[in-house]
Amino acid sequence: MSRFWSPIVGTLKPYTAGEQPRIANLVKLNTNENPYGPSPKAIAAMQAAVADTLRLYPDPSALALREAIARTYGVSPDEVFVGNGSDEVLAHAFVALLKHEKPLLYPDVTYSFYPTYCRLFGIEAVDVPLNDDFGIDIGDYDRPCGAIILPNPNAPTGIGLPLSAIETLLAAHPEQPVVIDEAYIDFGGESVIPLTRKYDNLLVIHTLSKSRSLAGLRVGYAIGQRPLIDALERVKDSFNSYPLDRIAQAGATAAIEDTAWFDETRHAVIASRDRVSGALRQRGFEVLPSQANFVFARHPDHSGEALAKGLRERAVLVRRFAEPRISDFLRISIGTPEQCDALIAALEDIL
Repeated sequence: MSRFWSPIVGTLKPYTAGEQPRIANLVKLNTNENPYGPSPKAIAAMQAAVADTLRLYPDPSALALREAIARTYGVSPDEVFVGNGSDEVLAHAFVALLKHEKPLLYPDVTYSFYPTYCRLFGIEAVDVPLNDDFGIDIGDYDRPCGAIILPNPNAPTGIGLPLSAIETLLAAHPEQPVVIDEAYIDFGGESVIPLTRKYDNLLVIHTLSKSRSLAGLRVGYAIGQRPLIDALERVKDSFNSYPLDRIAQAGATAAIEDTAWFDETRHAVIASRDRVSGALRQRGFEVLPSQANFVFARHPDHSGEALAKGLRERAVLVRRFAEPRISDFLRISIGTPEQCDALIAALEDIL
């Protein structure tokens, strides 16, 4: 421990990102990246933005991008917040909306940045266990709390909740902010963004990293009623007034507007996911029902550690989490059809 650290630094357990190795001919299925490239229109818009204007600051409000998002979802631009990836948007939400005297609630198996932010920002939290089928039971959140955050679909399980379940949660907690993290919603789930018109305690967070193939651009956004967005803006402008550069704003706006490319690529991922799920089940795997761009699976006769090691030896990279309840599961991102075939072939070799 460095003697120059602030006291909090030694107490932190940082988020661990998925590995980005340099292995020849690697089939990389560990970080939920989209196997299909960004919209050609987004690439063209970013190329056009590389100009003399980069000497000027970008629009701090990212108005054109917020207007494009607002048109897509039928809300006002004032009800849209944008940031440097959904992780930054989440961080601002933890500070602005989720820190209260009573604890924050989230699932015990979920996105591991949630406990990381709680440690960083000094937020008391309670893990709510998933049920025996690794699903979220809304009734389990019927307890005193200061706020609630849920990923829908959940990660790393991929299991989603219907809109009706989220509405039940919102109605049961009218005095608490509820954040729904919809990073994977476009791969088969039902977005709760329409409920923001009815519930003033609902904030919905999206990313362009998954369904719009822009993980390398770092753009995320939130939608909610104006008081919630105002809270996020106050935190953002106390931290970084210019989170999105000119290139990111141009590319993200074009990506949001190119609905044809968005639909074509996400449906291709859904088709591959269903094919991979079926192939895994045929080979004895238990596969949780996924509404995301990955599957979560385990084999009764092989440990997750051994399977992940065997796949890596065959240049196929997947992700495994060491937590007790899920240590035998593999989270497998959906790749191209050729990558999915390589995965199945490698597993057959191991089995």
